[in-house]
Amino acid sequence: MAVPAALSLRPAIEADRGRLANLLHFETYVHRHLDWRRPLDWLGQTPYLIAETSGQLGAALACPPDLPGLSWVRLFATATHLRPQDAWELLWPEARKALRGMAVHTLAALPLHDWFQRLLTGSGFYNDHDVVVLDWRPDPGATPAAAYPALRPMTEDDLPAVGAVDQAAFSPLWQNSLEAVELAFSQAGLAAVIEEDGRIVAYQISTHSARGPHLARLATHPDYQGRGYAQALVRDVQAHVIQRDEGLLTVNTQDNNAPSLALYKKMGFKFTGEQFPVYQYDLSRDGGAD
Repeated sequence: MAVPAALSLRPAIEADRGRLANLLHFETYVHRHLDWRRPLDWLGQTPYLIAETSGQLGAALACPPDLPGLSWVRLFATATHLRPQDAWELLWPEARKALRGMAVHTLAALPLHDWFQRLLTGSGFYNDHDVVVLDWRPDPGATPAAAYPALRPMTEDDLPAVGAVDQAAFSPLWQNSLEAVELAFSQAGLAAVIEEDGRIVAYQISTHSARGPHLARLATHPDYQGRGYAQALVRDVQAHVIQRDEGLLTVNTQDNNAPSLALYKKMGFKFTGEQFPVYQYDLSRDGGAD
């Protein structure tokens, strides 16, 4: 079906914030990326596009990159009076063009709804791997493990070094910028680092939710892997769960990340059965077509 002729497209501006907030909070077809930033925090960055019809906000698509070369779909939302397919057919080609102009080679999305998965599949995105959820519950009467000597609480001064560990440890798709690390730390319920040779070599950041603590980020610098630092960090979080009688600790990882899965299995985590597909679009093979 052709996009309605009355539908027009333009970059979102700060004056759109209120209408975008209403779109996010009150409409049915809304995709929000699971991120340290809220969708409205990306306003002012490119590409962040909106579609209007008769002066009424109809849809929004935001996918600004956080690090060079790749990005995520941060937001796609459609108002009730507009079909998601129609909005996507207008917004996606323009966003794709902008991303290519910024030398972004990969766009990824973590869709939580079937309707958005169908839009992505129909536009040439492919399901590369899945994110799986695991949890850990302490045995009755468990006692906390002793603190690891080189482990200490993370401080704000540590964040540049933590960001360097993060980018060294993760593949490009899953790396965080320093700004993202700073936001993660500001939202942390528990954060710790391990030092060796006078440098930070491993870290974890955990958050609190209604379900209990969530191990949101765990990394060891590649030069220091295999020394038990990740185990020590996980064990420290588990000790806090036992001490506070919180009962449940969750973590996410990729289903193709064998070392991570092996670690969590060794530490007593079990699959919950929840998983979320990761879709990717290869802009470097786009052929320039819109």
